[in-house]
Formats: sequence, C-alpha cells, structure tokens
Amino acid sequence: MPVRSSRSVRQGWAGFVASGLTATLVAGAAQAAAPSLSGEKAAFPPFDVATFSGQLFWLAITFGALYWLMSTIALPRVGAILEERAGTIARDLDNAAKMQAKAEETALAYEAALTEARKNAQGIAQASRDAGAKASDERRHAVEAELATKLATAEATIAATKTSAMSNVRGLGSEVAIAIVEKLTGQAPSATEASEAVDQVLARG
Repeated sequence: MPVRSSRSVRQGWAGFVASGLTATLVAGAAQAAAPSLSGEKAAFPPFDVATFSGQLFWLAITFGALYWLMSTIALPRVGAILEERAGTIARDLDNAAKMQAKAEETALAYEAALTEARKNAQGIAQASRDAGAKASDERRHAVEAELATKLATAEATIAATKTSAMSNVRGLGSEVAIAIVEKLTGQAPSATEASEAVDQVLARG
C-alpha cells in the first residue's frame, strides 16, 4: 500500500485549516456587515469590521504557529508511524514469502527422500529374496550331495555284503555239493569241480 510523504500530508492539513479559517472569517464578516431588522449592527466583537486588521494579524500568527506545530511535531510523527507500518507490512510479506519458499523446498526434499527410501527398500527386499533363494539352493545342493554320498555308501555296502554273501554261498554250496555227490556215488568230487558246478548253478539263477 503506498504511503503519502510527510510533506504532502502537511500541505493537506494546512490547506484544510486555511480553508476552514477563511470560511469562518468570511461568514463572520458577512454577518457583521448585514443590518439587523431593527437597523442596528451586531455587537459581537469578533465580527466587528473595525477590528478586522487585528483579527487578521492574530489569525496569521495563530495559523503560522498551528502550521509550525503540525508540520514539525504532529505530521512527522504520523508520517513516521505510517512509514514504519508500511515497512513492517513489507517485512512481514517478505518473511511470509521466504517461509513459503522454505516450506516448498522442505516438501520437495521430503518427497525426494521418500522416493529414495522406497527405492532402497525395494533393493533391500530384492537382495533378501536373492540371498534367501541362494541359501535355499545351497542347502538343497548340500542335501542332494549328502543323499548321493549316503546312497553310494549304501550301494557299496550292499555290494560288499552281496559279494561276501555270494562267497559264503559258493563255499557252502561247494561243501553241500561234495557231500551230496559223495553220499550218492560214494566218491567225493574235487573242490574245483564242486565250485564250478556251484558257479554254473548261480549263473543260471
């Protein structure tokens, strides 16, 4: 809001006071000069034409003193108050604009931080999923390797047991075959012949 200068304010007040005093003086002079209904002049001293010169003199002095008081004391204070008020309003508007700009910057920074946090959270979640999948694969491979080792061990044990059992069966079969042939024929075959016969039977079986 524009503020009027102290000089323009003083000029306005001076014009207003001068206009008021001039109008009062003219009205008083007209009333004093006009004859009453009885033909006598008004006796009110301020409106006496004979005292106009003194009244004008004191009017000029009073007006000058009043103008000096208004221009040097009252109006400068009023102008200073108005200027200070205008400066305060301008500073408040500037502060409000700065605070609004700062709030907008803070909001933008918050949005950027939130977006970055979301990206980081997604990256962490993906890394966790990848790590979990890798650990699961490693555990699965370890279990498969352990099972394969146990299976190979079991197969080896079974094969060894089977070989041992077959050896025992071959030896026992040879002995049984020798005993049967000896009992039937009265003549015992050799161990080699008995073993070959048992091997042929096992091969067919």
